[in-house]
Amino acid sequence: MNKYCNNQGTVRQYSSSHGIGCRYGFFSRHGGSGTAPFDSMNVSYGVGDEKKTVSVNRQRIGEIIGFSALLSAKQVHGDDIFSLTEPLNSNREIEGADALITDQQGIGLMIQQADCQAVLLFDPVQKVIAAVHCGWRGSVINILAKVVHRMESQFAVSPENLLAAISPSLGPCCAEFVNYREEFPVEFKLFMERPDYFNFWQVSKYQLVDAGLRESKITADGTCTCCSKDYFSYRRSSRFSGGITGRNCSITGMDSVV
Repeated sequence: MNKYCNNQGTVRQYSSSHGIGCRYGFFSRHGGSGTAPFDSMNVSYGVGDEKKTVSVNRQRIGEIIGFSALLSAKQVHGDDIFSLTEPLNSNREIEGADALITDQQGIGLMIQQADCQAVLLFDPVQKVIAAVHCGWRGSVINILAKVVHRMESQFAVSPENLLAAISPSLGPCCAEFVNYREEFPVEFKLFMERPDYFNFWQVSKYQLVDAGLRESKITADGTCTCCSKDYFSYRRSSRFSGGITGRNCSITGMDSVV
């Protein structure tokens, strides 16, 4: 069900019959403290915004979604996965990972993005969540399958139990890749909707199903961040400000169901 929804974003709740629920949110660029070109809810320390402003924005988002501790990473478009298996009492940002997994309650896993996807996973049986930063490079190296396999091996997750949500991100209307012959595997041509334009929402669904998820348990927001000025977009900003822009965020976390 929707818990919260306005121009700052949407927070939803996965219900569970196992005593633990999962809350996740896709946040827009609105409602923060930043000034142009980071106006206003930029969550990234690495794009040139004031550190204090970013910290305030992160605190505000944590309060909205209801998690006092956020785990994030300095993302590098790779396939390293960080697993947290102990409590976290305050915000922490780690180096060089593009996927986060935890079995801990009360912690928000945060992905920072400006056209890339955040793919959020929840296993209500084993009570495990993951948050994946997945741009086109992540799709090429199939980081989603690697995360699902890690959840299997480390936390005994059965992929068919996983629920997946794909965030607002670059849509097929704007995902032009003129060098796709050199950059993409051959099978990605199945997802080319017109010459040079690709549907990466469908790529992610395909890769998740191939990793063992049920298609009926995968949802995609379907909002293109390049088209919608409610979101930071690297591709859109490249046309007007040299690619300087903020980062949206997507967050997932678990807590007890009352």
